[in-house]
Amino acid sequence: MKLTRTLCAAVLAQSLALPLAAHAEDWTAYTYSSVSTTAAVKGMNRIAERVGEETDGELTMTLHLGKTLQIASSDITQAVGDGIIDFAADFFFSGTVPIARILNLPMLIENDEQWDKAYAAMEPTLIDAFAEQNVVLLGGYRYPEQTIFTTFPVNSLVDLKGHKIRVTSPEQGKFIEAFGGAPITLSGSEVPTSLERGVIEGVLTASAGGAKNWHEFLPYNYRFPVNYGNSMIIANADAFDALPEETRATLSKIAAEEGPAITEDFREDEKVQIAAQAEAGMTLTDASAAEIEMATEKLAPYWEAWAEENGPEYVEALKVVRDAIGK
Repeated sequence: MKLTRTLCAAVLAQSLALPLAAHAEDWTAYTYSSVSTTAAVKGMNRIAERVGEETDGELTMTLHLGKTLQIASSDITQAVGDGIIDFAADFFFSGTVPIARILNLPMLIENDEQWDKAYAAMEPTLIDAFAEQNVVLLGGYRYPEQTIFTTFPVNSLVDLKGHKIRVTSPEQGKFIEAFGGAPITLSGSEVPTSLERGVIEGVLTASAGGAKNWHEFLPYNYRFPVNYGNSMIIANADAFDALPEETRATLSKIAAEEGPAITEDFREDEKVQIAAQAEAGMTLTDASAAEIEMATEKLAPYWEAWAEENGPEYVEALKVVRDAIGK
């Protein structure tokens, strides 16, 4: 009996001296996109695969496509903050984190260089704004410029007058209204039937975005750069903080690398889709520099009004962005 007690004590002492084995985590991941072949979904799959491999299975992710969970696209950030899902890509975050919409104001950011400067200037504000929702902002990616796809010929912005155009934000809606059109907000799944029935007569999107799936309904593309659309790569703050430090660092690194990679994939796919859509018979019309300048001057007062309406924090954030891009 004495020997047994001694042996048990030795085993217990040895077990206490050993570090506890790390508990593997399996996260629920979600993306608004329901099309597995898009650059966005491919990128999210790469993140999930890399996380599993580079953490030796200590963190794994199961990615669910848009509409496969009972989560509305506009509620993704909230669902992450509430812990319903652990990780996500969110394109429709503007309702939950409205200050982020500064980056999407029409005619404010005109090219890739300006986008990079504006995002870098806004990033600290974005991190804090998502943190208020119990969400960690890990990175993001950007779609190519949003241009005008229609069922009717467009050679100038004046041709939008009286037509119903699908938009994805109030800011895009303001642009359409500024040129006499009627903005309509619809989910992506409603677009094809709405085009067929004449509920809408056009959309603002990218060739590698919505137009990749809806091009057969949209014979005209006016290559006018209205604004950029972007997605945020986010995680639940509690789940993230509960991870071992090394795992957090690995996840952060992967998200920071894959966000720009998705953006680049979209940029390359945009070229491919423009060529394919033109080959299939779509009429593409380039916007003139003069009209782009005119629209910028017309929308500039709206930027200021939008910021002032939302409060001092927005006014300051807009100033930060405009200073960064020299505009």
